[in-house]
Amino acid sequence: MKKILSILSLSIVLFSCQQNKTEENTVVDSDLITVTATQFKSAGMELGSPTEQSFDVMVKATGKVDVPPQNRTQITSFVGGYVKSTQLLVGDKVVKGQALLTLENTEFLDIQKEYLEVAEQINYLKSEYFRQKTLFDEKITSQKNYLKAESDYRRAKGMYQSLKEKLKLLNINPANVEKGKLSSVVTIYAPISGDIVVMNAHLGMHINPSDVILEIIQTDHLHLELAIFEKDILKIKKEQDILFTVPEASKEVFNAKVHLVGKSIEGNDRTINIHAHLDDNIKQRLLTGMFVEANIIVDSKKALAIPKDALLNEENKNFILLLSKNKNGNYTFKKVAVTTGAVSEDYVEIIPDNQINKNSRILLKGAYEVAN
Repeated sequence: MKKILSILSLSIVLFSCQQNKTEENTVVDSDLITVTATQFKSAGMELGSPTEQSFDVMVKATGKVDVPPQNRTQITSFVGGYVKSTQLLVGDKVVKGQALLTLENTEFLDIQKEYLEVAEQINYLKSEYFRQKTLFDEKITSQKNYLKAESDYRRAKGMYQSLKEKLKLLNINPANVEKGKLSSVVTIYAPISGDIVVMNAHLGMHINPSDVILEIIQTDHLHLELAIFEKDILKIKKEQDILFTVPEASKEVFNAKVHLVGKSIEGNDRTINIHAHLDDNIKQRLLTGMFVEANIIVDSKKALAIPKDALLNEENKNFILLLSKNKNGNYTFKKVAVTTGAVSEDYVEIIPDNQINKNSRILLKGAYEVAN
């Protein structure tokens, strides 16, 4: 009996050792993924090697959509008043010379009255000046009388011209004032054609001389104002292509061209301003002030690349599926981290290392399905 128990005990020990050995030999590498031939074919997977592709060398920039200073105007009135009439809203289009609004103020009457008084005096003062000049030339009157008449005339003439220009700024016709046609209402006209982007006036509102009543922008001349860092400035030249997006509004990529390159470094961040022209077909889709992210194409290069579909991204790291072995029609892939570089529409650059080179066999198509 004891002999039998000894044999059983020995058998159990040997079996345990063999089991532990088997378990040690069947540990699976978590980076390896096996795909059967049937799965490979049904999913339309495809093997291949990295190929040499052309990539644009780009300089990153940020900025905004803007218009030139001459295509933006803020409407103010150098004499305050109350808004008597306006029918415009933000977004309305106006043409140069169009009436924007009317202002009413008794001060307008005071200016016209003062102009009328000076206009009536100036004829007399002019006549007196020439009379005194003639008398002085004939040595009939004193130099004092002549100089006083000249001073009075010139002072009145200066006041007359000053008030006349003031009336023109108020869009009041001086000729009508001289005819006795006075008005307490003035009309403000559009100095340029464009779109109203700011409207700060409503009926009955009092406008101070420094207040911006409304703002007009001529959107036909939209452009990009970009900023690049000092280290990149020598790479930028006129007529270089620009690809940009408006990240807050769309993922669509738009085109532009470098038109002007700044000649000085601005601000503490050491940046240079770049002025870029837009394609006409996209101007109507953009608004002034939009923030843009841009890439300025400064050169091109050849590099080893794979299709974008072959690249996996997990936790902000990039991976590919590298073929480890192909046995009995089954494919075993190893998930390998890679460093990427430039990106084109269809390809992404990969930086060669001790695992990846131009002869490496990787899963070009179906990587996402395999990884999941």
